Amino acid sequence: MKVEVLSKKEKWIAMNNGNICTPKGFSAGGLHCGIKRKRKDLGWIYSEVPATAAAVYTTNQFQAPPLKVSKESINTNGFLQGVIVNSGNANSCTGKEGLQNAYKMRQIFADKAGIEPHNVAVISTGVIGEQLPMRKITKGVESISGLENSNDGCSFEEAILTTDTFTKHICLQLETENKVYTIAGAAKGSGMVHPNMATMLGFVTTDINIDPEALQQALRDVTAGTFNMITVDGDTSTNDMVLVLANGMAGNKQWTQDDDEYVLFKEGLHIVCQSLSQQIARDGEGATKLIEVQVNGAVTTHDAQVVAKTIVGSSLVKTAVFGQDPNWGRIVSAVGYSGITINTEKIKLKIGPILIVEDGMPVSFCEEEAKSYLKNEKIEITVDLHAGNENATAWGCDLSYDYVRINASYRT
Repeated sequence: MKVEVLSKKEKWIAMNNGNICTPKGFSAGGLHCGIKRKRKDLGWIYSEVPATAAAVYTTNQFQAPPLKVSKESINTNGFLQGVIVNSGNANSCTGKEGLQNAYKMRQIFADKAGIEPHNVAVISTGVIGEQLPMRKITKGVESISGLENSNDGCSFEEAILTTDTFTKHICLQLETENKVYTIAGAAKGSGMVHPNMATMLGFVTTDINIDPEALQQALRDVTAGTFNMITVDGDTSTNDMVLVLANGMAGNKQWTQDDDEYVLFKEGLHIVCQSLSQQIARDGEGATKLIEVQVNGAVTTHDAQVVAKTIVGSSLVKTAVFGQDPNWGRIVSAVGYSGITINTEKIKLKIGPILIVEDGMPVSFCEEEAKSYLKNEKIEITVDLHAGNENATAWGCDLSYDYVRINASYRT
């Protein structure tokens, strides 16, 4: 899938062969330990030195034990040096035993890496309500070879997948006269994606030296316009998070929120997170199309975000896109029930380049031209509220027959 990489300053350059191991000092890998039948199900990230860590978490009240343990690790001193992830089993709604297993998983990886347990994050994804097969996980961790030197980001990307149909990654570099800076990301997400935050897994590594508070603030700000603006099916998971590790091995003087470089860092982080968000939306279970909804002319950014996510999350809009039906009534209906106060007599709507509604009224358009446009892999819907100057973009996917098939047989 072609991923758009946009930078206003045109300084961050996409690396086609880069992955989360590309930033200096990071290694990663993945293997099959037996949670799944055949596919890789255990992945890890390791940094040569403790890395400043920042994270955002799911808002689901059922927060799984691994998430609680990872929070504890990050809150201990703000640093992480290792991440251990399993797929196929979420270790969610598993009680005291599940929490003990999450701690065991953390300890096992810490022993393998020769680091303190509180410098390890533990993450699980998959089926809810089943205890982890700890013997398999223990054996898998113990079988890792060359942990410090493993440059297998591709295997890590495979090991974190559940119902995904492709791996998701991006890597950017910025060259100056004296330094080379790298930011890279990997993610999984296909179903149960309606972040607020997060309902998928996202991992970002960078060798930039950045102040802990600046890193956390940058992640919060970037998340609001990227991961929090995607939806697949309206469900929010119990486990998931976005994690950023910054180990400082690029050798720069530490950047703070007062530095000009902080703006540059946020720009790179935004590009990485937006790309991963789009890839997740495109890989919605059973999806055939990526839907991008741009809402302009809102009174506030929040208003624009709500309207955009309401449209892209509408099952009726999703099915119309899948069926290549330019049913604009479903779109304006979603705008109307979004909960945002609007002037219905000012609404303007386009499907791709085709003007459909102006001043709240339908205009004459070629039905066949609109149907032809809806055959594209990426569908753009633009709504102008003509109420203010704020805007927002949301991403989602169509809703196909395969979505029901995949989720009806998820545990079988």
